[in-house]
Amino acid sequence: MGQFSISDLENLSGIKAHTIRIWEQRYGILRPERTPTNIRLYRDDDLRRLLNVATLCGQGHRISKVARLSDQEIAAAVISCSDDAHDYARQVNSLLAAMLELDEPRLYQLLSEAVRQLGFEAAILHVAYPFLQRIGILWQTGSVNPAQEHLVANILRQKMLAATDALPPVAPAAARRWVLFLPEGEMHELALLFMNHALRARGHHVLYLGQNLPAAELAAVCRAYQPYAVCTVLTAVPERDQVQDFVNQLARNCPDVALILYGPLVQAQTSLTLPPKAIRPALMTEFLALADQLDARSNQ
Repeated sequence: MGQFSISDLENLSGIKAHTIRIWEQRYGILRPERTPTNIRLYRDDDLRRLLNVATLCGQGHRISKVARLSDQEIAAAVISCSDDAHDYARQVNSLLAAMLELDEPRLYQLLSEAVRQLGFEAAILHVAYPFLQRIGILWQTGSVNPAQEHLVANILRQKMLAATDALPPVAPAAARRWVLFLPEGEMHELALLFMNHALRARGHHVLYLGQNLPAAELAAVCRAYQPYAVCTVLTAVPERDQVQDFVNQLARNCPDVALILYGPLVQAQTSLTLPPKAIRPALMTEFLALADQLDARSNQ
């Protein structure tokens, strides 16, 4: 069971702390416990209720009427409320509430609807990515368990694989070639899967090697495949003090190849010395802009 401060609730729901206090004091929306020093502590049920209330209020419902509904009535109203494809905050809040309940059918339905309305790439950027960022906040407060995280990750993985499989095949002889991989011990695959889809959708050919690949294997891969670029995402490995060595080894194994280095470990290394043909995009949108630019050049 999680414990949240009011600032945690603000970050997770998008509702200002001042408004949360008013809703709590005037309408009894939340019922926090208090520490011996009179500090409010909120629980999982408070967060779920706040997310659902925020969703309804974002749809134009008056807080005074929402406050009179039971939890079951609020949940039913959230499910039946009208959909606005560009109301990203509402969609993220609905996903968080479904995740906390381990409601797999609802999670799948919400993500499928976002993809249908927005298109795959926009749904990932505007709904799935903010959703994952909120989950990160929940991790920091100790309020997400491994089952909840794995449920979300596996549904998103299924969506990405299905969307990629639906793309037309690309002949390697007629396209820029990319190698995508995660280093040995790295299992966080969602960003790399999204990159794989984005590149294929733009007409690039991708040799997708996936998770947990020893870096030494890349030398033979680059000799045989002759890629334009090698791309990796560093989330949990290598250790921070070994990132420079890993980048240097990558450059040795794949000389004269563009290196695309993405992920929090890369961004955290402010003193990282990059090889001449290495690029370090800070955001996924920067990576997509690079793919668009290269796609445009290949079509000239």
